[in-house]
Amino acid sequence: MLVFIARRLFVSVWVFLASSVVVFFLATNVKDPLAEARQLPDTSRDSAIAVITERMHLDDPLIVRYFRWLGGVFSGDLGVNRQGQDVNSMLESAFSATIQLITGATVLAVVVGITIGVISALRQYTALDQTVTFVAFICFSLPLFWVGTLLKQFLAIDFNDWLTDPEISPLFIGAISLLAGLFCGSLVVGDRRSRITAFASAATAMAVLLAALSATEWFADPGLGPIVVGLTAVAAAVGFTALVSGVAWKPPLQAALIAAALGIVASLALDPVLDDPDLITLLGLAALTAAICFGLGWYLGGDLYRRSAIPAAVLTGLFGGAVIFTDRMLQSFDDYSESVGGRPVSTIGAKTPNYEGTFWETGLDSFGHLALPTLALVLISLATYTRYTRASMLEVMNQDFVRTGRAKGLSERAVVTRHVLRNGLIPITTLVAYDIGTIVGGAVVTEQVFGWSAMGRLLFTGIEQGDPMPIMAFFLVSGGAIVVFNMIADITYAFLDPRIRLS
Repeated sequence: MLVFIARRLFVSVWVFLASSVVVFFLATNVKDPLAEARQLPDTSRDSAIAVITERMHLDDPLIVRYFRWLGGVFSGDLGVNRQGQDVNSMLESAFSATIQLITGATVLAVVVGITIGVISALRQYTALDQTVTFVAFICFSLPLFWVGTLLKQFLAIDFNDWLTDPEISPLFIGAISLLAGLFCGSLVVGDRRSRITAFASAATAMAVLLAALSATEWFADPGLGPIVVGLTAVAAAVGFTALVSGVAWKPPLQAALIAAALGIVASLALDPVLDDPDLITLLGLAALTAAICFGLGWYLGGDLYRRSAIPAAVLTGLFGGAVIFTDRMLQSFDDYSESVGGRPVSTIGAKTPNYEGTFWETGLDSFGHLALPTLALVLISLATYTRYTRASMLEVMNQDFVRTGRAKGLSERAVVTRHVLRNGLIPITTLVAYDIGTIVGGAVVTEQVFGWSAMGRLLFTGIEQGDPMPIMAFFLVSGGAIVVFNMIADITYAFLDPRIRLS
């Protein structure tokens, strides 16, 4: 494996260098950087041309300019753009904005897309599978700029207006309850009576919940409360245990339930600390939670169930911490909404200019600006991951070793999670690595629609002005990301399928 990694790294470096030569040549010929200076009055034209020529080294041969840029890459100095601005600072600002924009969207698209694809494959040709297929093709065919415009209108402008009097209409309650009932009914495996029971229970529960939220005006001043937090933590303990080992195994379930209980108690005990914390404190609490849950799973799992108890406890603890984090942030929603004039969901920019507030209020400000572009990216990417996962899962489920596993008496959960999903994720790994590598380069259309100044804007500005330095800075990050994440994908192959040996 080490030999393979070294060889791939050596080849990737040469590919990257060859690509940089091509991109630099194209970047220097995309537009005349002196075009605007030549249109200035006679009194200032020559001086402006001289300044730009000296700043961009236009008198030097192209090969000299390339090696000057390459030397700056190794020294950490990417030079200046046509206006004399430091490209390092421009890249740092653009890259940080891109990371904020794509991190949540990529994680959500991958996790939700793979989950829906797995469920769709396990319920092949059912109403759920056909509905998922229909929605996936619709999302895949929608142009991103149109999706962004719709989101700005209905989930920002109209939603902000609705928050002034958050009353849910009976028609909306009925429609959402019907969809919830149909979804839960389609998940049930059994006879018609079981599916009808699941449909009626889910529809009734959703209708009651929405009616209660409307009557209490929960959306104007939201919050989960200790009861909902506790029930969610317990449900997460059962769910993660069922996913990892099955609820019939008592030690993993005990470890997960104790982790959930400790999280609830800790949230009450740490109430003063969580009033206005900082990011370092929260990261420290998350690390402490993972360590305690790891020890809990190690002790309660024993030699026999330790490999199942540890992930069940750790996942439950971290998920419970995320629920507590969400509850704390929602409790500050009313104050934040009032401070921004009742417009909590923003349609443009990465943050409210000159906004100051508590940790939770600034977090809500970032989330309000991230919500729409993140959702737009998720809707477009979700269809790809869903369809690829479904196709890959169905291909693996029809192979001989899966039938052999069932014939040996393995549970359906073990067959799906240990064999089908693990082998089905191999082609998805390639797709995820490629998408992450390319999306680091910036979502140009999304940035334009929502007014973000990130990597896409950096590239667009460089092309528009005929300035190769911002273009090469963009290439340095995006090209490097593609090389790195494709390397990670190759290493992941061997982990997912031990039959793969790369020498």
